[in-house]
Amino acid sequence: MKSKVIRFIIGIGFVVVIYSLLRYYGVTAYIDLKNVHKIKDWVSGFGVIAPLIYIGFYVVATLFFLPGLPITVLSGIAFGPVWGVVYVWIGATIGVSLAFLVGRYVARDLVESWISGNALFQKIDEKVEKEGWRILMFTRLTPIFPFNLQNYAYGLTNIKILTYTIVSSIFMLPGTIAYVQIGGALVSGEGDLKKTLIYLSIAGVLILLVSLIPKLFRKEQTDLD
Repeated sequence: MKSKVIRFIIGIGFVVVIYSLLRYYGVTAYIDLKNVHKIKDWVSGFGVIAPLIYIGFYVVATLFFLPGLPITVLSGIAFGPVWGVVYVWIGATIGVSLAFLVGRYVARDLVESWISGNALFQKIDEKVEKEGWRILMFTRLTPIFPFNLQNYAYGLTNIKILTYTIVSSIFMLPGTIAYVQIGGALVSGEGDLKKTLIYLSIAGVLILLVSLIPKLFRKEQTDLD
């Protein structure tokens, strides 16, 4: 018991230190959508290695519970509606996979303490036992459980890392494409109303489709309520 408490304190301290460093160096300022112009200037300053810098930043954001939505939108602003999707997809896939491995092999006790007594996760764990990747698909498409915590929590289940990575990467795409298009519309459609409307329409349709997913999986939703 004492060992678990110590690990929990160390884990929290580590997260606080990382966040403090990111804040000190001004990285967290770029997360705010009010400062969208900063991310483009900041990323452009890295030249040809900008995509690698962004992917690395996304991985860090995923591991340390930084908000993913504004970072995803900002990718569309920095790289456009196509490459923005590619870079977010790569960063998110690497990030969720690393978090899974940390939850399973590195900080299992810490993650267990995070979700201890969480009835919803217990149901998810039971569903994974019975249905495997289907419940992972559902939780990736619907926000019934905090996304970043999911990444660590799934490491406690018996799902295989390869299955987890493939299913996550596929079913994170709809939301990724939708939100990157919002940022991309501001850049690629600049000065061209028709282009802007096209990108925003794509985003709107995808967001609508994602919002309808819970109705398509009503049984899974009911089982987890």
